[in-house]
Amino acid sequence: MLSLQYFGFARTVVIALLLAMAPLFVANFTLNQFAERRALTEMQSMGEVAIHRAEEAVSATVSLLQRLDRDDVQTCSGSDRAIFEELIIDFGMIDAIGLADATGRRMCITPDRELSDTVILPPLRSDGPLVGIGMLERKFLGARAAVISWDLKDQTRLFAEVTPAVIAMDPGPDYLRSYRRTELRLGGDLLWYDVGGYNSEGNNPEDILTVEVGSALYPLVATVNAPLSAAKHVVNDLKVIAAAASVGMAIVFVAIGVWLSWRPENEANDEFVAAIRNGEFIPYYQPVMDIESKRVRGCEVLMRWRRPNGMIVSPGQFMAYAENNGHIFDMTRHMMRVASEEIGPLYGENPDFKLSINLFAGHFLDREIVSDIKAIFERSEISYQQIVVEVTERHPLEDMDLARKIMAELQAMGVRVALDDVGTGHGGMAYLQKLGVDIIKIDKMFIDSISSDDSSTTIVDSMVELADNLGMGIIAEGVEEEEQIERLLELGVTAAQGYYFAAPMAANDFIEYAATMEEEAQERARLAAEAAAAEQAATESAMAGAAA
Repeated sequence: MLSLQYFGFARTVVIALLLAMAPLFVANFTLNQFAERRALTEMQSMGEVAIHRAEEAVSATVSLLQRLDRDDVQTCSGSDRAIFEELIIDFGMIDAIGLADATGRRMCITPDRELSDTVILPPLRSDGPLVGIGMLERKFLGARAAVISWDLKDQTRLFAEVTPAVIAMDPGPDYLRSYRRTELRLGGDLLWYDVGGYNSEGNNPEDILTVEVGSALYPLVATVNAPLSAAKHVVNDLKVIAAAASVGMAIVFVAIGVWLSWRPENEANDEFVAAIRNGEFIPYYQPVMDIESKRVRGCEVLMRWRRPNGMIVSPGQFMAYAENNGHIFDMTRHMMRVASEEIGPLYGENPDFKLSINLFAGHFLDREIVSDIKAIFERSEISYQQIVVEVTERHPLEDMDLARKIMAELQAMGVRVALDDVGTGHGGMAYLQKLGVDIIKIDKMFIDSISSDDSSTTIVDSMVELADNLGMGIIAEGVEEEEQIERLLELGVTAAQGYYFAAPMAANDFIEYAATMEEEAQERARLAAEAAAAEQAATESAMAGAAA
């Protein structure tokens, strides 16, 4: 027994640690994804800046050379070179202007420099473009001086040397600039500009971020590379905060887990039994509505745990324990008794109302549930014909034949049987075939996406058709949106429950809600009758006028 206790303790601590660490893993993953997306955006901007500056430099220089051609400033004469000099002063981006021959060698240059046989431009071709671009060896901050030419169609070309400072730049945030490498290339292989010492060669491609930006005007491509680790620098502080929060959560969860695992089991069980004895488990009522008339058809009884301090505990936190330890039987009897007392008068006044009571698989292992319903409702204002017992698909029935006999006995009394959570559990079509249920309830899972998912619509449509063919009623659960109501009406579903209408509520609130809905329905009916009468009167008056 002690070893089992230690095992339970260890298991609880491990679960507590996993619960605490899970948010850390999620946070790290989310932050890494954010950092990568942000880095790629920044790198895209870096590439776009490089392309934009290069396009501006080329376009402005080409425009200048075109203007010289248009103005017949096309020679190495003294007057033309004087104009070249003026333009160099006016255009700060240009270091020199001159003429080159068909082989790409300088014929003259302003300001005066020693001419050499160095080829600065590709040779002229008869089918070549008017604009030519070449690179010089002269560099500044990683940028080379560019030579841009304009073909004069006489075996000569005007050219201008663009200063490297025009393209030399270092954009981007600090956390990336220290690690990234940016290259601007012409024609795919002619390097114009590069900055940054990072080299991606030999690295795992999955650890490298790469962005390429091309020019729509010229054969220019900017490539930006950066290690993924550099991108993650921006979220390091947030990761530290997330880690600290997870450590705190781990301490809290482990402390809770230790306390729960070492607390004697009978202590927790005694607390639960005391809660049942003190009437802490109370019924809440969620209306089931006619979605055509907007009238109340009844309600489903849902269990809540109201602690002595007033806090309401949802069934998800205690129902499994109640079922596993056999407390569910006393709790269900208590729910039925309280419901009979609280809303019995309302049901006595509204004989068409239905009261849905949830049962679990253990209720169908003997006839005790039949005796309980007889004992509680035999003299109640709620008749057997108003009771609906719901059995869920989520938990399998151990003895299908016995369950069918018990349900048949309840049906013989007038009680109707509903199959809850249809399509989500173990039973499926077998339950519908063997149990002889009267109502099927469409699970919220299908209703959530009925207005947006064709698969859900098809499934619901099939359930409606099946219910019609088998003579069963059908109720939609978990309705929360107007679009779902419209789609259900189109499919032929007229009964529903969910937060769109009302959340589960205490008895007094449900009684008031039912009265309000009935008053509103009667008012709608009155207004409709008045409108119909007015229309009839108008028709008769028109007919009388036509006869006269």
